[in-house]
Amino acid sequence: MSTELSRQYRLDPADERSREEKMAADERSREEKMTADERSPLCAADIDEAARRIAGVVTQTPLQFSDRLSDITGAQVYLKREDLQAVRSYKLRGAYNLLMQLGAEETAAGVVCSSAGNHAQGFALACRSMGIRGRVYVPAKTPKQKRSRIRYHGGDFIDLIVGGKTYDMAAQAALDDVARTGATLVPPYDDLRTMAGQGTIAVEILEQLGGEPDLVIVPVGGGGCISGMTTYFAERTTATSVLGAEPAGAASVVAALAGGTPVTLDHVDQFVDGAAVARVGTLPFAVLSAAGDMVSMTTVDEGAVCTAMLDLYQNEGIIAEPAGALSVAALLDADIEPGSTVVCLISGGNNDVSRYGEVLERSLVHLGLKHYFLVDFPQEPGALRRFLDDVLGPNDDITLFEYVKRNNRETGEALVGIELASASDLEGLLERMQASECHIELLEPGSPTYRYLT
Repeated sequence: MSTELSRQYRLDPADERSREEKMAADERSREEKMTADERSPLCAADIDEAARRIAGVVTQTPLQFSDRLSDITGAQVYLKREDLQAVRSYKLRGAYNLLMQLGAEETAAGVVCSSAGNHAQGFALACRSMGIRGRVYVPAKTPKQKRSRIRYHGGDFIDLIVGGKTYDMAAQAALDDVARTGATLVPPYDDLRTMAGQGTIAVEILEQLGGEPDLVIVPVGGGGCISGMTTYFAERTTATSVLGAEPAGAASVVAALAGGTPVTLDHVDQFVDGAAVARVGTLPFAVLSAAGDMVSMTTVDEGAVCTAMLDLYQNEGIIAEPAGALSVAALLDADIEPGSTVVCLISGGNNDVSRYGEVLERSLVHLGLKHYFLVDFPQEPGALRRFLDDVLGPNDDITLFEYVKRNNRETGEALVGIELASASDLEGLLERMQASECHIELLEPGSPTYRYLT
């Protein structure tokens, strides 16, 4: 594996084609080969080698028993805490394993990645740990907090470069760099070395558990982590199943498995940013499509992800990013066998605290505890008081009220947000609204007006 793969992105000096043409040809060749070959391109021995290779740099993160989730499901539920990794995500594993396999000429030429998130931080720390010069291309919209974390982990070994307005532009800038300089590209998921490194999580789970789990639930973006872990469990266990959890707004693996080939999604919801991938990697898809019944996929509503994030924080004290909470959200919606042993991967904890207002809002909407209405009030004294007395229940709370008086009209519309103590209180609220003198419209989630609010 190592000789062939270490040359994967290196230009053959005898080849007269441009670097861009060769990279495109190699990618097409790889896709054709993987489509025709039903065997997995990765094996457990690769992952065992990766585990030995990254030992001493990558933290062996805790496997934590969850009393709460075990009580809810009736299973023995463990949390694999990759949010406690050195860069607060599992991405260091793949980046470090790849860099460790580069030759002297490749390391001298430098390494390149494009990322605005966890992969960039893992890449940066791996570069600093090995003393390799690296360049990280980020889109212009990358928050200062993320830029500072990349610089912190990489130190003087990393150059942070704005590669354009969008991620696609940054990714293209990274490819242009590779073509121009001969540097090695370090992909976040579509590389066997990356996949093997990320698969070392499975090695630790078996060691720490001291036996075989019945089910492992893995957050899924580009597919590198789940494909590496699936490969290991397939060869090293007898009956472990893997459940991949994708955000409903970015289900590229589900679409690929349904269509029999990787497809590019027309639209990707960016809320679960750590898993917001428009197209599954070619190599991960080859592994997953060859895994058969051992692997299944599910999609998780973004509101359920937010609820899982808040529950993890309030109960276990775990600060999970949206992608990191995908596994727990999927667990609570899955048909879990009582008494079984389940491991949920908390894949990362790089969360911006400024997002928690939106997280809480989405969770309340998901739980049916928050609703928005357009209320057409009579423009006369006492109308608001009558609305409060006649419509609101004793435990209902107005969280939003926007109203502008129109002097030349008999009625005026107000936007009203109401938070309920229980989702079952909605029926009574709607009945009181129906009997009210006001014309009231419930805004449906997903409507243009509703999306503006949330």
